[in-house]
Amino acid sequence: MTLKANNPQLKSWIATSSNSDFPIQNLPFGIYSDASVLHHACSAIGDYVIDLYELAKQGYLDSVKIPKEVFDDMYLNDLMALGKETTRALRNRLSDLLEADNTELKGKEGIFESIFKKQDAVKMLMPVKVGDYTDFYSSIDHAVNIGTMIRDPKNALMPNWKHLPVGYHGRASSICVSGHTFHRPKGQQKPADSDNPVYGPSKLLDIELETAFIIGKSTQLGETVSTANADDYIFGMVLFNDWSARDIQTWEYVPLGPFLAKNFASTISPWVVTLDALEPFRTAGYTQDPKVLPYLEYSGDKNLDIKLEVLLVPENGQENLICTSNYKYMYWTMEQQLAHHTVNGCNINVGDMMASGTISGPQPHEYGSMMELTWRGTKPITLKDGTERKFVNDNDTIIIKGHCEKNGVRIGFGECKAKLLPATV
Repeated sequence: MTLKANNPQLKSWIATSSNSDFPIQNLPFGIYSDASVLHHACSAIGDYVIDLYELAKQGYLDSVKIPKEVFDDMYLNDLMALGKETTRALRNRLSDLLEADNTELKGKEGIFESIFKKQDAVKMLMPVKVGDYTDFYSSIDHAVNIGTMIRDPKNALMPNWKHLPVGYHGRASSICVSGHTFHRPKGQQKPADSDNPVYGPSKLLDIELETAFIIGKSTQLGETVSTANADDYIFGMVLFNDWSARDIQTWEYVPLGPFLAKNFASTISPWVVTLDALEPFRTAGYTQDPKVLPYLEYSGDKNLDIKLEVLLVPENGQENLICTSNYKYMYWTMEQQLAHHTVNGCNINVGDMMASGTISGPQPHEYGSMMELTWRGTKPITLKDGTERKFVNDNDTIIIKGHCEKNGVRIGFGECKAKLLPATV
């Protein structure tokens, strides 16, 4: 599909640096607030947010026929529910307004300030109301690493792993937007030298480098989504940090999987980058062997070349790059994940969020968790200030960044950032 807004030749009259996440070819969607706005839907270009409510109020979006009240909602759910044909028309209209030779907004004194606001002068809010959240376990390099550590190399993958996208239902209420803080979780752990569990703050607090996709089209109970039409249901993607308490997880996960080790906090980036904008960055994934069952088969390149990085910032310290990875290392695609999720008739709703699971590459610097990067604490990371990390320390901040780049176009997600505070007394 050729999408006008994706044209790599497009230039905007809004100055955009070469390393910006938000060129004219991106135009993601989010929700912002400031001193005069409680919550308005917005897009982004360069260093600015674009107030979509103000654009609609002043008549610039009349051609897309979206009631301006939709842009005054707390979340993007109602906008996404209008369907891809409508949101695609909105993105194309924004592209037209921002093109270098378009004078509808360019140079209009008194109008620019009400519509374009500096990103560092506003607060980004939770972009979607998440009804249900599913977390997958779909990176083969990550699964092999974890399986090797907790079992042995010969049995690193469970027998089902190459036959289906393993997943579990997580907690939607504790998904927070970038910029938040949270306290170190507490729970039961079982020390290796003890016959009985103990209770207290997690000692092995970890990150999980992930992305998540957001559902933009609902199904009814009993309906299924195929890999061929899955993209019709996926509105866009965000960066995702699924914080994990490894010591709590080790003790609790048998037989039903993660619980308290995962449900205390997850962090997402505030901008939903549309699947449309990501389309030019499709790439081939790993060869799936053995052959998957027919309902999981797909054609074409369905993976995405998204460059990812994780930075750790100690309190009052410098940024430390601790991981560089790539979404293209995913074994199971989003389309397969969604097809599997619904193959039993499970219904999905607009705003549902489905996370990739930790994304690790084949090389040690591409591992997407501290558990792997430090190999369960046996190979500590030395930071710029000389201190070491086996896992995340109190008052550390973790930042995830991601972008695609091709034909001179860079499409980014903004930051996915959160700070770990000490456990509450």
